[in-house]
Amino acid sequence: MELLFERRRILLLFLALTSTVLLTIITPYYYYRKSHVQYVLWETSTSTSTSVSPSVSPESVHPRKIAGSGRMCNAFSGEWVPNPNAPYYTNESCWAIHEHQNCRKYGRPDAEFLKWRWKPNDCELPLFNAAQFLEILRGKSLAFVGDSVARNHMQSLMCFLNRVTYPVDVSHTSDEKYTRWSYTSHSFTLAFFLSQFLVKAVEADQNGPTNTGLFNLLLDEPDGWSTQISEFDYVIVSAGHWFFRPMIFSEKKQVVGCHFCLRENIKDLTKYYGFRMAFRTAFKALNGLNGFKGVIFLRTFAPSHFEGGDWNNGGNCLRRMPLRNNETRLDGFNLELYMIQMEEFRRAEKEGRERGMKYRLMDITEAMLLRPDGHPSIYGHWPNENVTLYNDCVHWCLPGPIDTFNDFLLHMLMMERRGRTADSISGRVY
Repeated sequence: MELLFERRRILLLFLALTSTVLLTIITPYYYYRKSHVQYVLWETSTSTSTSVSPSVSPESVHPRKIAGSGRMCNAFSGEWVPNPNAPYYTNESCWAIHEHQNCRKYGRPDAEFLKWRWKPNDCELPLFNAAQFLEILRGKSLAFVGDSVARNHMQSLMCFLNRVTYPVDVSHTSDEKYTRWSYTSHSFTLAFFLSQFLVKAVEADQNGPTNTGLFNLLLDEPDGWSTQISEFDYVIVSAGHWFFRPMIFSEKKQVVGCHFCLRENIKDLTKYYGFRMAFRTAFKALNGLNGFKGVIFLRTFAPSHFEGGDWNNGGNCLRRMPLRNNETRLDGFNLELYMIQMEEFRRAEKEGRERGMKYRLMDITEAMLLRPDGHPSIYGHWPNENVTLYNDCVHWCLPGPIDTFNDFLLHMLMMERRGRTADSISGRVY
């Protein structure tokens, strides 16, 4: 009998030690995953439709609160899966495509990059429905603030909306950096504010150390968009790729450092410092808006895919298939920029919440990391044109992978409309 008890005691000790070891291994990974993703709650119907026709039911996927019977699903973590029905517009049917992203027009020979959709690991992400989007935004306004990738996103949205109705140009100026469009049939206004750095910036030297310009950034002064944004119901903020250029940083009218400016007596604070402070200033400006009752979206960094050299040194993006999520990982400067955005977003969301502000996170970084096949590369101009453009591995072909940004946007707006904000898309990390 004593021998039996001794064996049981040894077995229990072994199980306890095994559990401890497993928890030690798993727990850090678990919390790393939880701290870097945005969870969305879903209750998936038994017959989810993937059609983008106006007949799609908005109830095909239902967001639920944590207290309900829904299960947690990170909509921004998954894989690209084949979608033979895509694309849902063409470069010929959409007039809004910027020339440099009109890949089919300029001879891109393959079409496989068009035939994919984003599939979250544990749920479905409905494809964009233009009629549904316009109905949700009836009587509302939406503004994009950011660089040319933000414009790339907006033009993708316009291509989708063209399937239902066409807008009227109601821009306040002829400057293409600031455009407004009115979808009069739905009293919906769409606007774009070009602001590559989000803060005030002046090109001090057209050439600079790398022949890409040298920019003076006033890191504590938001750009001109900040005085025009309070009237909008939804604001999508993004930035990133311009911070690789040489910059001199000023705060309180005094130079505090730079990024690769190669100037004597100016400390190199790196691009990461400028990136962080620019987002901090932008969020501070948004939190300080008087009477703003809208919703602020941060669209996270979309990685470029230069291979075989830097963007200005022969690099190109020639892949023709998406990557699987076990074939690459977010690292290096991509990870650093992403983490800075996440940290500044959490900071702003916490401060804004106390003032009644609403922040939402559109975390597209993982999805776009897996799409090295979706860039224009050399197909942004005719081969015989005398242009000084580099291979474009930053922007996205239209139609193309960037269309998925609008799948995310529509679904987040659907949840916003239903009031599923506290547990599903608040931007808080669980």
